[in-house]
Amino acid sequence: MSEITPDLVRHLGVLARIQLSDEEVQSLTGQLDAIVDNIAKVSEVATPDVVATSHPIPLQNVFRPDVVGQTLTREQALSNAPDQADGRFRVTAILGEEQ
Repeated sequence: MSEITPDLVRHLGVLARIQLSDEEVQSLTGQLDAIVDNIAKVSEVATPDVVATSHPIPLQNVFRPDVVGQTLTREQALSNAPDQADGRFRVTAILGEEQ
């Protein structure tokens, strides 16, 4: 049994700036107690012989290799642009600049 008490839960609520009712304090006391007990059980199992892992199955890179393919010409890319200038897309200025 852990040392989670209603007073400790109230104190944690004050630190977190959360107003807790008496019913919430009682409910959270039991829930936090169960969480702390389960963490203690996991800590008992963890030994120096067991390597820490983030995934049970080793991961590998799943990205395909970059392959240069057919690309649009500048004219094709700008063909449907609503506004263009000097071979580039023209857009409205932003961030407080003159429009």
